[in-house]
Amino acid sequence: MNHPTEHHFQSSHGDICYFEWGSVGNGPSVLLLHATGFHARCWDQLVDALPEDSHVIAVDQLGHGRSARPIITDWKMIAGATAELLESLAVSFAVAAGHSMGGHCLVQVAAKLTHLIERLVLIDPVIMPRAAYQQRSDFSATSDMVAKRRNSWAGPDAMYDRFKDRHPYSLWDPAVLHDYCEYGLLLDGEGGFELACPPQSEASVYATSLSTDPWPIMEQITQPVRVLRAPQLAAGKAFDFASSPTPPTLADNFVDGTDVYLPDLTHFMPMQDPAHIAELIISD
Repeated sequence: MNHPTEHHFQSSHGDICYFEWGSVGNGPSVLLLHATGFHARCWDQLVDALPEDSHVIAVDQLGHGRSARPIITDWKMIAGATAELLESLAVSFAVAAGHSMGGHCLVQVAAKLTHLIERLVLIDPVIMPRAAYQQRSDFSATSDMVAKRRNSWAGPDAMYDRFKDRHPYSLWDPAVLHDYCEYGLLLDGEGGFELACPPQSEASVYATSLSTDPWPIMEQITQPVRVLRAPQLAAGKAFDFASSPTPPTLADNFVDGTDVYLPDLTHFMPMQDPAHIAELIISD
């Protein structure tokens, strides 16, 4: 597909950037919501694998990419900004897909905008077991680790060279990693580059992972939902960002839910095999 058009929308939470491929009316409209720390252009290779007549909108969610980058205090902020954008567009989406945090936010958005989203695909969504939202586990160790991420770069090539042999990036399709680096940096005003999702903003997303309980919201979802799952962390193993945070029975909790287990992929499945995930998104 051709290069996307960049647009901006002023939400009540700040400016929201989104990218659009194709135009309304030619083929099915597809909505894509990325994971924590990522951006809309991480979907480029997956969009390339969709039917040529597809109309696609991928959002730089609040705190990420070229959108406003406040400290996140509740995931309702992220979903709320996206919902405002979609209400302004008034596009009827044949399917909406959300990866990781994007899956959680998609549940919030779809429950509010049932008339605009026909079908959902949740790609290894960060929806914890129901009890987790009652016990409120401490994610400070993870957020502290993320806050220390390197933020200053000479450019996309240097970032790519740094990550290409490191787990979990070494699992990715190299073209996706190039897109992640190319569009994940912004000029810093001093001749260098900085992350489009600043470490402090990303850390605030991890710190508030349990701020919004999606389980009561899931009960409001009447649209068909397909849940794509990777393997969970094996007992006794050290934490790994590539392991799945999704409960194996999550799909059973939707009115019309279908579980698709992908044992050969990881939490980063859209980055590993974008063509296969594109097929699972677009197929009924």
